[in-house]
Amino acid sequence: MKAVQIADGIYWIGASISSNDLFEGIWPIPKGVTINSYLIKGEKVAIVDLVRDWAGASTYLLDELRSLNISPQDVDYIILNHLEPDHTGDLRAFYELCENTKIITSKKGVPLVKAFYGFEEKVEGVGTGDELDLGNGKKLKFFDIPNVHWPETMATYEESTGTLLPCDAFGSFGAFKGCIFDDQVSEEDHLFYERESLRYYANIVGPYSNFVTKAIEAVGTLLIKIIAPSHGLIWRKNPGRIVERYKHYASYMTDYAEPKITVIWGSMYGNTELMLRSVLQGIASESVLTEVFRVPEDHISYILASVWESAGLVFGMPTYEYKMYPPMRDALTHIVQKKAKYKKVFRFGSYGWSGGAQKEFDTLTEKMKWDMIDPMEFQGSPTDEDLKLAFQRGADLACEVKKIARKNSEFHS
Repeated sequence: MKAVQIADGIYWIGASISSNDLFEGIWPIPKGVTINSYLIKGEKVAIVDLVRDWAGASTYLLDELRSLNISPQDVDYIILNHLEPDHTGDLRAFYELCENTKIITSKKGVPLVKAFYGFEEKVEGVGTGDELDLGNGKKLKFFDIPNVHWPETMATYEESTGTLLPCDAFGSFGAFKGCIFDDQVSEEDHLFYERESLRYYANIVGPYSNFVTKAIEAVGTLLIKIIAPSHGLIWRKNPGRIVERYKHYASYMTDYAEPKITVIWGSMYGNTELMLRSVLQGIASESVLTEVFRVPEDHISYILASVWESAGLVFGMPTYEYKMYPPMRDALTHIVQKKAKYKKVFRFGSYGWSGGAQKEFDTLTEKMKWDMIDPMEFQGSPTDEDLKLAFQRGADLACEVKKIARKNSEFHS
């Protein structure tokens, strides 16, 4: 593979990964993911973020360096914006190939270099406002952007080309489809990457949305012509598009999201499923966009993405051993952990001898700032009256979501 020039003296030297592995050991990536590493060449040479030995990524990086007639011995600096191993896994092996390389990372990253890789010598910590002059007009500036999504994360900015390298910020799932730049991608593929960036955000970054907003403010004074994240497309035509997308995603944690309802349900013997049909019919009567997931069959990664952008949520599950249906508890625990706040919510479900699911549901979600519509629990199979009320509850929820849509429309107009 060959390196790809991004701007004068800046090159992509990463890998586009297709693998059945789970990202972070949790999240499915059936459409792949990229690990973007970058080389900046002045009088001196710097690599910004590395790869890990995954699906040939290590070999690709060395081949891409060779295509520029650069060997590891020519690298003066390895800049680590973020110490998570998908960006640093090759550090020990690569560092052994280098003779005079110095590692630069954030001040909070210095102890992690030692913890993960055992390096203490030739490791320098930098902070917001620090600079590194590579010569030939290439000057790097560093900015702390903590908790996007680890506390030690920083961004690197190359001044002469206006290139921002923010590591996981502005990232996305999804492998490249033969090109790496936003202006080479069809609008259809932009929609694909938009869905993958939402899923990436909800799975990886969501709980740190307030820090995302602060990070955007921290780099907001820069003249940014190119955004080159560590996962996903490189934005050289319209970098503002991915920034606005992240602003939008971050806003969902502090206010109601899109006029959409995510329905998550599970049923043991079909009784809860009977009521689900009436709830869905009620929602449909108000023509609100709805996405439906069943647990445990559907993976939490996709549920989280839908939940994150939805103003309304429905949970349908039976009581199980005086508690919530276990697959729903698992899903709800993820949703709470990711801090998907400010939702209109309706919960329903059947029980046998005794209820109990609602009590556990309320306890688990008490800090989520959810606005609850009166829940429905019924013994055994739902009656005709239960089904009529379930229809009405679904319609009521949809009406509340449409009110949020009008409110948001007035706010943005």
